[in-house]
Amino acid sequence: MEIYLMRHGAPLPKEKDPDRGLSPEGSDQIHASSRALKRFNVVLDTIVCSPKKRSQQTAAIVAEELQVASDRIVETEKAKPMAPAADTLDFLAGLSDKDHVLIAGHLPSVSEIASFLLTDGSKATIDFQMGGVCRIHVETLPTHAGVLCWYLTPEQLGLIGE
Repeated sequence: MEIYLMRHGAPLPKEKDPDRGLSPEGSDQIHASSRALKRFNVVLDTIVCSPKKRSQQTAAIVAEELQVASDRIVETEKAKPMAPAADTLDFLAGLSDKDHVLIAGHLPSVSEIASFLLTDGSKATIDFQMGGVCRIHVETLPTHAGVLCWYLTPEQLGLIGE
């Protein structure tokens, strides 16, 4: 399974939007990152997002840019910011018929998921910036033996997606 972990784009301040949806800059970040994924010929079976507005919007933009049907976006509490990585990966294990899954998530969960997939008993730290994406290959779930294929910042993805 190829697991793509993407941190949502920059949100609006709480004073402007209590639900903290994506700001115009955040939306632009995710469009640029998604265009880069398209240039990498990324094909997704499923996009997982949390119930938070910025995660839902991130998932929708990725789906639009990569031409993923909206019915392949799965919303779950297991993708919320404080969801334990083990719970999120148990959820992903239930998608065993999927080969390419993107999680449009939050900190600290995307970082915790990456660490869980890559290490056993120690911590791997990936500085997930808003709009940044990593790709981790796993043979089975759950696992601590995943392979980090790449991590790209939003700036790098923006250059690739031009």
